[in-house]
Amino acid sequence: MSPPVPDKKVNILLVDDQPARLLSYETILGELGQNLISARSGLEALEKLMKDDFALVLLDVSMPGMDGFETAALIHDHPRFEKTPIIFVTGVHDTEFDRLKGYKLGAVDYVSIPVVPEILRSKVSVLVELHCQRRELQDLNRSLAEANARLEAAHTTLQAERTRELQALNRDLQRANVELAESNLALQAEIAERSRAESALKEADRQKDEFLAILAHELRNPLAPIRNAVQIMSRLEIDNPHVRWSRDVIDRQITHLTRLVDDLLDISRITRGTITLATEPVQVGTILARAIEASQPTVAEYKHTFLVDCADETLMIEGDLTRLVQVLGNLISNAAKYTNVGGRIDVTVRAVDNHVEFRVKDNGIGIATDSLPKLFNLFSRVHAGDRAPGGLGIGLALSRKLVQMHLGDVLVESEGVGKGSEFIVRLPLAQADSEPGAIQAANNGNGHDTPKRDVLIADDNPDALESLALLLECEGHRVIKAADGQQAYELASQMKPEVAFLDIGMPIMTGYEAASRIRAQPWGKQMVLVALSGWGQREDVQKSKAAGFDSHLVKPASFEALNEVLRRLSRHTIASESTLDSEGDTAAAR
Repeated sequence: MSPPVPDKKVNILLVDDQPARLLSYETILGELGQNLISARSGLEALEKLMKDDFALVLLDVSMPGMDGFETAALIHDHPRFEKTPIIFVTGVHDTEFDRLKGYKLGAVDYVSIPVVPEILRSKVSVLVELHCQRRELQDLNRSLAEANARLEAAHTTLQAERTRELQALNRDLQRANVELAESNLALQAEIAERSRAESALKEADRQKDEFLAILAHELRNPLAPIRNAVQIMSRLEIDNPHVRWSRDVIDRQITHLTRLVDDLLDISRITRGTITLATEPVQVGTILARAIEASQPTVAEYKHTFLVDCADETLMIEGDLTRLVQVLGNLISNAAKYTNVGGRIDVTVRAVDNHVEFRVKDNGIGIATDSLPKLFNLFSRVHAGDRAPGGLGIGLALSRKLVQMHLGDVLVESEGVGKGSEFIVRLPLAQADSEPGAIQAANNGNGHDTPKRDVLIADDNPDALESLALLLECEGHRVIKAADGQQAYELASQMKPEVAFLDIGMPIMTGYEAASRIRAQPWGKQMVLVALSGWGQREDVQKSKAAGFDSHLVKPASFEALNEVLRRLSRHTIASESTLDSEGDTAAAR
């Protein structure tokens, strides 16, 4: 502690019967720059106190004649010195009893010999500073008394001036009222401006949501030819293992990118309030099976041990099967990605308190405790150790929102980084009288090849057009290609294909217009029309249906989805031929 800098030096009384100690005290305390006055006995100390004022007394306990305790008692018995601080110094009387005795006599501190210079200097410096502050306070009190006197004198003058000031104040208030009225007008204009700004902000937010939807749609267009190209490669014999590996990498990443685009679209729909659920009674086993199927490639990629425990697969939930599969599949995929290779993932399903609980537990990188509350925030990505998060940070936020739309909730538990995590999805059980919807697995042809068909493909994106055409040609279908809606209609009228895959957003004539014109012709009544679009919301599907389309596929459509259309066409044709055969001449007459 640096020494105090008072207005003038203060006196410090040093009392000890040994000159050497007095000299050491003077040496130690000399840095403080104060007046150091020495006394070699208690009596001499009392004499010096009577002659002058002291900031404090440094008093030895063991002195001949009158010891330190007696001296202290006499000092504090005098009214003038009763508040003078005393620091006892001793090398003998150092017991707790001695200390208690010293404090009862009014000592403020107790220092043992040998004295540590820094400690003694610090203690004395503090007391000197307190003394200076008390002295300054006394001066301040005197100044305050003088100020009070001046204030009293000024009060009389103030009374005389108050009347004049009140009159001036009234005039000022009148001017202020005028200014206030002007301010109110300005405020009203500002409120109107803020209202316009708020409307502009809402419009900007709406445009942002529309931009997200358009962005997701535009991303789907380049994904379609890439996926088609990969599917073509998968049907060709490739000798080079590096090329096969590269093809598989592209396939996996296209699937991942498609999933991100789907999440982006779903978030856009949620923020705009346009997302809807197609609810029906579904079995827990169906949800579980489809979620496992969707996430199995990711689990396999990381070589995890994957265990499933479902006590009753017949438990019923009233919900949207696609959305529930999306939620559970997302949690399983996240567990796989955030668990080091060769980890373990456990999926458990149980009925608990009129609810179904899906639990996805892993032994992965875990989640820090302070990160748990923000885990479900939109665009929140939680780091754990050196593992960098992937994705857009919307998967968990989307999952919770979808579950909440089903009147359920998603919870997370983790003991910390490196200790794994567990996600719990709680959904209410369906009513006892609910019956499962008609959910059928896709027909794989029942052992028969899909017959080769005449197929029309229309798309203004050359890569999408050529890749899809080549993919279907590899399967043996006869393909007709059109670069716009007008050309598609003309080729359809000339070639009369069995099925037409039409892109919606084409120049000259849109897919909707082409479909409507085809359906208006007698030869187009039985043609199977399939819409291909980057837009896949419910209203988009309804618009396709209104235009005459039989199916609506969202880009990038998988080969399985395309082939399923052709398989359904095959079954439809076989059924029609059987009807004609059974009706004989009647059918021919028609």
